[in-house]
Amino acid sequence: MIAYLDDRTVLVVSGEDVRGFLNGLVTNDVSEKTLTHETPVWAGLLSAQGKYLADMILYDGGEAGIFIDVHKSRADDLAKRLRMYRLRRAIDIAPSGLRVFAGWKERTLSRPSDPRLPALGQRWLAAGGSVDADAAAWHAWRIGLGVPDTPDFEIDKTMWLETNAAELNGVSFSKGCYVGQENTARMNWRAKVNKRFVPVMLADPVGEERTIMAGDREAGTLRSFEGAHGIAYLRMEYADALLTLGGHPVSVEWPEWLPRRAEGED
Repeated sequence: MIAYLDDRTVLVVSGEDVRGFLNGLVTNDVSEKTLTHETPVWAGLLSAQGKYLADMILYDGGEAGIFIDVHKSRADDLAKRLRMYRLRRAIDIAPSGLRVFAGWKERTLSRPSDPRLPALGQRWLAAGGSVDADAAAWHAWRIGLGVPDTPDFEIDKTMWLETNAAELNGVSFSKGCYVGQENTARMNWRAKVNKRFVPVMLADPVGEERTIMAGDREAGTLRSFEGAHGIAYLRMEYADALLTLGGHPVSVEWPEWLPRRAEGED
């Protein structure tokens, strides 16, 4: 299946030492050894405290610069922040006119893989193309795989490692400094992530309630769902508890890509 992701937009960052500029800001390595024409990179832009401000997929655009695939709800703020950080450097941030496409269950599709998880399929930028699915179908696919996305995250509240960025290739612990690095590195060194976005199985249908309970205690919130599959923001201390949503059972379903217990989460 191939879908045009109409909830995404594409910015282009061009000018003087674009890779060096972005490498000092985002959580992942965008040097030439990592970000290539065949290998896009998922990364976050964080506050100085290590809290989520935006996430993006970056593509090597050659002489055109670096293309940024970002959710439309975060695009204007991301562009504003990048312009603020450039200071007097000769760097331009502008809309590109390109669109974001995703393909899954397409074995013969010769496109770059989604950098977060191979099972998500392929992801690429183009001015147009033929599709046979929509963004909602793609979100249903990624929710079924347990992969959180931009609408699940809270601005200036979510810590980057809580998004499973370490497991989904969204952070480099060796590339050097970036905004929010100190708290992110400390969380990784302590191997202690107290909250995570985890896939859950729900009693269908889901009503208006979004608070997940462990007995009489709030354990987390349901952030997105498709049928019986959901993404929950959950306190790890309740991962093995009897959970409910609106009085109906909820169970954490640990996928292969997300270890049932990260070291220190007990």
